Amino acid sequence: MKPLVFGIVISLVLAACSADEKQGVDSNDVNISASAEGKTNSSLPEIKFDEEVFDFGKLTQGEVVSHDFNFKNIGNNNLIITGASGSCGCTVPKWPKEPILPGKKGKLNVVFTSEGKKGIQEKTITIATNCEPATRIIRIKADVIVAESVKEPGF
Repeated sequence: MKPLVFGIVISLVLAACSADEKQGVDSNDVNISASAEGKTNSSLPEIKFDEEVFDFGKLTQGEVVSHDFNFKNIGNNNLIITGASGSCGCTVPKWPKEPILPGKKGKLNVVFTSEGKKGIQEKTITIATNCEPATRIIRIKADVIVAESVKEPGF
């Protein structure tokens, strides 16, 4: 019985590994970043941000703010951003879905919602690309101030 179960499990693993999923990206846009000898591929795209940290400064709790992180593809091939995610639900990135050609610029917008937050906040945005390394991290900061309630005399 064990050999039968083992054979089924191996078959399922092999079938899952060989499944062909369409990613919506042209195969010419994706390169193997390093050879078996560890040599890098000089035809890769390279993302260069104007800034990797942005400080919103002081915010009143409940404010919703956004910032554009500008970047440039300084590499030799099309830059593809396959995804971006904030370190919590209060930090939401939006990125370009189309390839960024070599030498061209793009922007990644980050919206921060300070509702329920107080004090110094530091959030990260992890960006997945076809660059080497494949992920990049940018950061936002804010000092969220809780507004004091206005009390009327006599209460």
